[in-house]
Amino acid sequence: MTTSHTSLLPADHPLMDGRTATSPLITAYRGGKPSRRPVWFMRQAGRSLPEYKEARRGYGMLESCLKPELAAEITLQPVRRHQVDAGIFYSDIVIPLKLAGVGVEIVSGVGPVLDAPIRTAADVAALPELTEDALEPIREAVRIAVAELGTTPLIGFAGAPFTLAAYMVEGRPSRDHLGPRTMMHADPEAWSALAAWTADASGKFLRAQLEAGASAAQLFDSWAGSLSLADYVTHVAPSSARALDHVRGLGAPLVHFGTGTSELLGAMRDVGVDVVGVDYRLSLDEANRRLGGRTVLQGNIDPALLSAPWNVLEAHVREVISAGSAAPGHVLNLGHGVPPETDPAVLTKVVDLIHSIEP
Repeated sequence: MTTSHTSLLPADHPLMDGRTATSPLITAYRGGKPSRRPVWFMRQAGRSLPEYKEARRGYGMLESCLKPELAAEITLQPVRRHQVDAGIFYSDIVIPLKLAGVGVEIVSGVGPVLDAPIRTAADVAALPELTEDALEPIREAVRIAVAELGTTPLIGFAGAPFTLAAYMVEGRPSRDHLGPRTMMHADPEAWSALAAWTADASGKFLRAQLEAGASAAQLFDSWAGSLSLADYVTHVAPSSARALDHVRGLGAPLVHFGTGTSELLGAMRDVGVDVVGVDYRLSLDEANRRLGGRTVLQGNIDPALLSAPWNVLEAHVREVISAGSAAPGHVLNLGHGVPPETDPAVLTKVVDLIHSIEP
């Protein structure tokens, strides 16, 4: 767990000049008592918002992430509409690959598809390096968003090394991630080299966002839930820690979230983060118990209930708040992303409910 609030960030950074350091989100992330219960939603930027669909018209997914003014606008849309306590940087898990020069595209109805899978040591050795110059569109998008957000913090975002590597080995989305799970045992040297490459790509991507003005960072491990605890600790945790090493000294709170990771929470915390996100499969009181009552939690409203009758959803939100109350800090979020069919008015109503309950 990171403990120091000293920072290498510039004096005009939002965490340093007073804009966001005492915001509800950052206060809660640091284990303090916020002025109101903070809430933001994963995948809040887009998908369910009509203004997102309008902004994206004519642009592919990856193209929209790499146009700074468009990426900033999409980042800001849910903050304007829902009055959430943070913006989450609009991006995609595979953007660092794209910026490095790896051939990858988002195929409609499929997801990320690589021109060629990465399956041997020679494939890994041939991977291009992600350069600082290539990250400039990310920095510019962050600068634009942060300038408008004011006292509302921006959270930086990156896919965790295992999730990036899983896409690279399979060449496309997979249900069981058998390829990377096999590679880590069948060719551990190639796996270690690939995990190091993805760790550095994710870490550089996060650092660019934080240095440009993001006030916190979340490492998102979509596919870690496919791993046993032993495999995670041995073959994955070191690369997640390596990714976070790129940003550890900046003084910004660090968050780690994965789906299906109830059995991995302690190991995910121990890679060196301040906050652990919990998906909808595990109650927050049990997550707090498993983490020894010493870790700030984030989560974990079940996205499936966003379409339930309001009395059902309200009761569930109150249960989540109650379950998270024993943790050293709690930031409300979903136990995964906003479903695309969600009524935006429901999300706004959930935010209003959370803000109405005394912290």
